[in-house]
Amino acid sequence: MSDRRYPDAVADEFPPPPTAFTDREDREIEIRPYEGTEADHETLVVMYDTFDPADRAQGIPPGGEKRIREWLDAILADDCYNVIAWCGDDAAGHATLVPDGDAYELAIFVHQEYQRAGIGTNLIRGLLGHGQANGVRKVWLTVERWNRAAVSLYKKIGFETSDAESFELEMGLRLHADDEATEESAAADGDE
Repeated sequence: MSDRRYPDAVADEFPPPPTAFTDREDREIEIRPYEGTEADHETLVVMYDTFDPADRAQGIPPGGEKRIREWLDAILADDCYNVIAWCGDDAAGHATLVPDGDAYELAIFVHQEYQRAGIGTNLIRGLLGHGQANGVRKVWLTVERWNRAAVSLYKKIGFETSDAESFELEMGLRLHADDEATEESAAADGDE
């Protein structure tokens, strides 16, 4: 059990993927859950291998194909939730929820060729919808405080700052009431 703080209020419902939209550059984008196929995995390797090093934050995504593959193996594990923003056969972005105690840590990445087009907003909403549909109760993230675009996006989505004592902000969001997620998870397990 961590000492992280989360809002008391539960966030609104987010749309579970798959979802589709036209970005600000008139590109057709589809948000879909990661399916674990070799093709999906290799497409993410290519996206991260061509990721602009200037857009890396807090050391991720790592550089170099070997390190990218090792990192992806960790965040694409079965206990994680992942969604990909697809533009045709190319990955425009990727977002993940990685388990951390009684919550999940969120990370989101939009390839530089697709930034400032509304993809990040739709990608994070799709990820949170995927998390809600799977009974995730609480989500947290850290963001460099100077990254105003990201901080603004997270606040717009409903994240609240829980710790602002360093050069990073820690933000949290409650997707389900504690007892609600347990009931939904049990119901989902019974449907399998």
